Amino acid sequence: MIFLHTPGLVIAGTHSGVGKTTLCMGIMQVLSQSETVQPYKVGPDYIDPAFHTFITGRPCRNLDSWLLEASTLRFLYSRSASHGGVNLVEGVMGLYDGAGAHSREGSTAQIAKLLGLPVVLVMDGRGMAASAAALVLGYRRYDPEVDLCAVILNNVSSEGHYRLLKEAVERDTGVRVAGYLPPCREIELASRHLGLVPREEVPALREKLAQLGELIRATLDLELLLQLAQRSRPVFAAPPPLPEPSAGAVSLAVARDAAFSFYYEDNLALLRELGAELFFFSPLEAPRLPEGCCGLYLGGGFPEIFAQELALNSPLKAEIRAAIAAGMPVYGECGGLMYLSEGIKTQEGAFFPMVGAFPGKAEMTDRLQRFGYVELEFKADNLLGKAGEGIRAHEFHYSRLVDMAAENWCFHVSRKRDGVLRDSWPCGIRRQQMLAAYPHLHFYSNPTVAVSFLQCCRAYGAGKLIPQRKAGKEYV
Repeated sequence: MIFLHTPGLVIAGTHSGVGKTTLCMGIMQVLSQSETVQPYKVGPDYIDPAFHTFITGRPCRNLDSWLLEASTLRFLYSRSASHGGVNLVEGVMGLYDGAGAHSREGSTAQIAKLLGLPVVLVMDGRGMAASAAALVLGYRRYDPEVDLCAVILNNVSSEGHYRLLKEAVERDTGVRVAGYLPPCREIELASRHLGLVPREEVPALREKLAQLGELIRATLDLELLLQLAQRSRPVFAAPPPLPEPSAGAVSLAVARDAAFSFYYEDNLALLRELGAELFFFSPLEAPRLPEGCCGLYLGGGFPEIFAQELALNSPLKAEIRAAIAAGMPVYGECGGLMYLSEGIKTQEGAFFPMVGAFPGKAEMTDRLQRFGYVELEFKADNLLGKAGEGIRAHEFHYSRLVDMAAENWCFHVSRKRDGVLRDSWPCGIRRQQMLAAYPHLHFYSNPTVAVSFLQCCRAYGAGKLIPQRKAGKEYV
């Protein structure tokens, strides 16, 4: 049993696009200079956590109450939280937006209540006066169990405008106003089809963050935020039951670079806990797989943005093809699936050959093909589990598979909203010990999938008599 009572805040928004990510990054930028800041992100997001990790120097963790049981979520938060600093959680969408119109699962509000954290609400003050108080009052009363402790106002035109908004909100709602941000194009970050442009691709990021930090210092009451963080309530958490790891370590190659960066930090932690030694490498640059590894994990990311560079790395693609033919366990998730296909066709019409592990191509489109929480049922045995087992997941992609041969899919995917089945489709391509699929998995939703994957890797390593490598080196 873990008992946690440490300062923490949730930075939520009235709606998507209100500026909570910018404010979170600015607050983390300033507080990290004097405090240990542990960052978190609500929901199935990979891009915002990468910025938080870059700023704080601590791996950002995802908190998702749809993918994870409440007890598991409390445990993962308690295990990673900073006991001597402050824990900052960036929300998702609007404060009360969850997995459906009637369900609060997956919402920022539910996370705040489960973890006993006070909430700071970010709202757009542009074009408002006393109406701001009505908006805050509605958010405070909508769920009285949410500890809405403060408001931060974005897009405030002047100091006078801020004073007007602050007076109305504090007078009529009893909620503190902790500061504001004026419109400032210089600190805006570019976006593309899956959200913000990843931090690896942002020029002069350090300078932008420094400028944002100076603005935050001038317009936010950071001392008030730290005081409010003390209102967090104790969290009691028991570790979830995990299968006993098999004897002996197993070496697992993990693709990680600008093209492949979508990994839940807790997925990597669980693999290590179950005995895996992770060797990170770059499919953009590495001419071959890390020596001595007996499995490969290809996460999501933006292979379509780097398709030309990936296509030019022919030696690595040939080695992965040969490894799959030899029976190496290979798991490709979303972007990893695209990389394992015959090739990627960009929106501009250019085609770039990829690994060619299965017949079919990944074609980029101009709109989302799948988006939302899904449930997987395994229809056939695969490296993640047996037929009849399953796991919750999330899909979010603009590409689609085309020119596919007849495929014996090993997943059945279903999407429900408020308990009602909305759609279902087949997924999951298996070749030898390779598995490629679009859904993003959080292994703690069903830890046996991680156990099964590593068992397959151990069996392959034992059969090939692969020497074990010393852990700790990153291959790029």
